[in-house]
Amino acid sequence: MATKLIYFVRHGETILNAQNIRQGPEGTLTEKGRAQALATAQRFPKYKGHPQIIISSPYERTKETAEIIGKELNLKIKYSDLLVERKNPSEIIGHWGEEPKVRQIIDRIDKSYHADDLRFSDEENFTDLKKRAKKLLTFIKKRWQKRIIMVTHKIFLKMVVSYMLYGENLTASQYNNLSYFNPINNAGMAICSYTHHWFKKDEWKILIWNDLDQSLI
Repeated sequence: MATKLIYFVRHGETILNAQNIRQGPEGTLTEKGRAQALATAQRFPKYKGHPQIIISSPYERTKETAEIIGKELNLKIKYSDLLVERKNPSEIIGHWGEEPKVRQIIDRIDKSYHADDLRFSDEENFTDLKKRAKKLLTFIKKRWQKRIIMVTHKIFLKMVVSYMLYGENLTASQYNNLSYFNPINNAGMAICSYTHHWFKKDEWKILIWNDLDQSLI
């Protein structure tokens, strides 16, 4: 039996987060976001049991977060498109979150019960994200490292942990329900474990959710 620890970290606050603007790949950290990333980095052990690698989404905000953590922990960073955020519908990217049209779209795809294959326009839908979450878990299984930091994004992180809980049985309605009731703050950390058993099904566990320095919320 062998166990891995995976530290999923959401990126720090961005300028667009602070303005409630819906983002694409762009978006640099605010001063507060950089402080959040550093505070999260300082929560990791630096000696016994320390992480061995950082794997990050290549988006601007995750790269910047990963670089701050990597500098603090003296760790190399690799990048993977498996960790990018859900592609938003083009109609909302760059728009204020409280615009009536934007709220209507978000309510439809993120806050309501709907069929798994619902697609509003050109976004990644639930089915797309579920497939990518499955690929990420397979990717983690194949890594030789036992302690991995993964810097990612809010919506995709929630999809990954939802898939850990329900696997192929996960539905869009279950995911939206879990997502709504389990917020993850900027620079918040979800600690998960993967245990490979020789004689029974491999096991994923969510050990800690949304761990962060409360003073920087």
